[in-house]
Amino acid sequence: MRAAIIIMSLVGLTACTEGGIGEFSSFGDNVSTVADTSDRDYYPDDQLLVEAKLQFTNNNYGKANALFKRALEVAPNDPQALLGYAASSDMLRRFDQSDMAYRKLQPIIGNRIEFHNNYGYSQLLRGNLQVARRHFLIAYEMDPSNEFAANNLELLRNSSSYQRRSRGDLRGI
Repeated sequence: MRAAIIIMSLVGLTACTEGGIGEFSSFGDNVSTVADTSDRDYYPDDQLLVEAKLQFTNNNYGKANALFKRALEVAPNDPQALLGYAASSDMLRRFDQSDMAYRKLQPIIGNRIEFHNNYGYSQLLRGNLQVARRHFLIAYEMDPSNEFAANNLELLRNSSSYQRRSRGDLRGI
């Protein structure tokens, strides 16, 4: 009687699947659904960085920010993704996000010209001209031939000649 029940239940189970009894996997799925994928390539996270840099170059900062964020989900400590995420956040005036990225980036890349140029530019966008100058000078002293460091100092020089106004000063005009 016991053998008959087992046979009937096996026959009933095979009627519920596409294949026969020998095609069950240990998870109860069809064998083809749990196929070995060890021969697959790794996730192409560089593809996200390439697209993010292209969007940043084309001044599409929102798209660039989203792509850099996705790249950070794949590789949370990738310096290029962190630097791009911080720069695109700066351009979107999301300084809370850029500060988080800069805090995480500095221990990873250390005292490099890229960090000082970008962080100085972030401070320039916020109107913190003295902090921006300090970082631009550090970058310039590291490599006086670096065009970004020279351009940032020139940009700072031009920015300091403008008058600072508080919000709402031009409401009556």
